[in-house]
Amino acid sequence: MLPEEVAKFIGTGSGVTVFEVEKGAVKKFADAVDDPNPLYWDEEHAKNSRYESIIAPPGFFGWPVKMAKGSTFLRAEQPEGTSEAMGNVGVALAKAGYLRSLDGGMEYEFFCPVRAGDTLAATTVIKDIRERVGQTGNLAFMIRETTYFNQNGELVAKARATSIHR
Repeated sequence: MLPEEVAKFIGTGSGVTVFEVEKGAVKKFADAVDDPNPLYWDEEHAKNSRYESIIAPPGFFGWPVKMAKGSTFLRAEQPEGTSEAMGNVGVALAKAGYLRSLDGGMEYEFFCPVRAGDTLAATTVIKDIRERVGQTGNLAFMIRETTYFNQNGELVAKARATSIHR
């Protein structure tokens, strides 16, 4: 059974992180993942496409930047809890005996393209933490969901990350 010190983090989340999507970074990311799609680097091709501008490859959301004090940009709703929760859940898992972690995968759901020049707001929520018994003992599976909105308040994507702790 999952200890209460760990279970209490389900539903808590981070504050808002803001990302800027810069044209040069889009091209560098596409190069890094070896994706030659001209929508990511050829302005003329992208302009004549249905997107009408350079878009980012799936999974690239730009680079995080600091949030200016008093900014009113954020349409994304802030989940309960604070960004402190994200660090504290790791401490709670370690205290419960889950000292090691492994990336359990990532899945994305895309709603609209990310364009060069976009500013994205992202929040992450711990959706679930489940305990399972494996061949080597207890395992904890933590699912975090990050939601991305663009500067127009449009839902861009949801990313679900699973981490496995033992």
